[in-house]
Amino acid sequence: MIEDQLLAELAALRAEVHGLRDKVASLELENTTLSDNQLIQLRLIHELKEKAKRSPGKTELSRAEKIERYLAARPDHKATFETLKGYLQLDNVRLNEAITTLMSTHPGSYTIQKAKTGDKRKKILIMLPK
Repeated sequence: MIEDQLLAELAALRAEVHGLRDKVASLELENTTLSDNQLIQLRLIHELKEKAKRSPGKTELSRAEKIERYLAARPDHKATFETLKGYLQLDNVRLNEAITTLMSTHPGSYTIQKAKTGDKRKKILIMLPK
């Protein structure tokens, strides 16, 4: 009687262990799949970031051209960042992107200086003579 009961419990435990092993195996497979998918997503994100860094968009190029025309039209060929922000109706981030694009497309043609008088934190973009 007790032997039959112990054998039945042993069989039940073996079945439970077998079920748990199957569940662990399926979870390991799912975990591997998720890890592979995350790796693919990270690679895609990295590629998109690199692509975005490599080439400026049409809007950035247009803004850079506007800055170039604005500085060319000014007699001193200078403008503060604040003036350019107002002229282009941009925030600091977009203005810096446009200036970076301008300086990378025309190397050696522009420089940035800090204001010598007044607020020393202000920056000035200067078009250098050709």
